[in-house]
Amino acid sequence: MNCHEAARALTEDSPLTPQAQDHLRSCHDCQALVLTLNSAGPSDPPSPATLRQIAAGLATDLRPVRPLAPAGFFLGAFVGISVAIVALAVYCLGPFAFAVMTKLQTTAILSTLAIATGLLASSLVNQMVPGSRHGISPRLLPVIIPILLIIAIAVLFQFQHERDFWRNAWACIRAGTGIGISAVMPFWLVLRRGDILSPRMTGAATGLLAGLVGASVLEMHCPNLDAWHILVSHLGVAILATLAGFFTGFAAQTLGGRLIRSR
Repeated sequence: MNCHEAARALTEDSPLTPQAQDHLRSCHDCQALVLTLNSAGPSDPPSPATLRQIAAGLATDLRPVRPLAPAGFFLGAFVGISVAIVALAVYCLGPFAFAVMTKLQTTAILSTLAIATGLLASSLVNQMVPGSRHGISPRLLPVIIPILLIIAIAVLFQFQHERDFWRNAWACIRAGTGIGISAVMPFWLVLRRGDILSPRMTGAATGLLAGLVGASVLEMHCPNLDAWHILVSHLGVAILATLAGFFTGFAAQTLGGRLIRSR
């Protein structure tokens, strides 16, 4: 009999076999094991005072948690905020693009923007609830949506030469960025009701959603149908907002990790 078989015999409730007893008499390691097992006794239970101290320590940082509202509530909030800001901005600036776009261009580009907004809003709702399933990975969505919009713009509009390209582009970028920024705070008020596990992904999706608000306003307001202008100044607002949201989330995640490690 070897040490492994002897150790297994010691853990059983049945008496030791003669072979196990012979092995124990000749093996110093197994004798030390028997001595350790015999010396180990039941530990005394903690006193009531110790238990109260442990319970008080655990309850120090506990805070009541408000149950999350249904997913449909948050989805409606994101979509409602987007639609309200777009409608108000277009009303103030004027829907001049409708007069120069064809029905096909108007329907196609606005439908694409609406679908992208719905996908992002749904993704953000799922990111607010840990463990939710995603139809499209939140890592891929901020990449897929700009690519689809680039394809739609390239198909629907013509590439032309424009003399004051950068001056006109900057005017739209400045206006669209301001509109997108106005949507960030309402979006954040909704997001803070959930539990965000990846600030980088959520920041990128939120930035893209806010950028699409600005891009949607520009598509209905700006009468410039040059595909280069739309790609750079209209879709560019959404891309810049995505990058800003990603780096903001990255900074928040990095700072939060440092604060946790310093405690």
